[in-house]
Amino acid sequence: MIETLEKQAERLPAAEQLRLVEHILSTLDKPDPEIDAAWAIECERRLAAYGKGETTARDASEVLAKYLP
Repeated sequence: MIETLEKQAERLPAAEQLRLVEHILSTLDKPDPEIDAAWAIECERRLAAYGKGETTARDASEVLAKYLP
């Protein structure tokens, strides 16, 4: 079945292929309230620690330079 769908998708115009990909991805990327709540708590914890001077911040470009070529 997947092979049939792949062949059909290959025959679609590029714009329709993109629309199909976006649709499929949107069905996979569903919010998880538990994960969202956990991240909200963690963000508040980190912000509070930063506000108290218990941690520092670094510029994103500095961090990314360490990992990206």
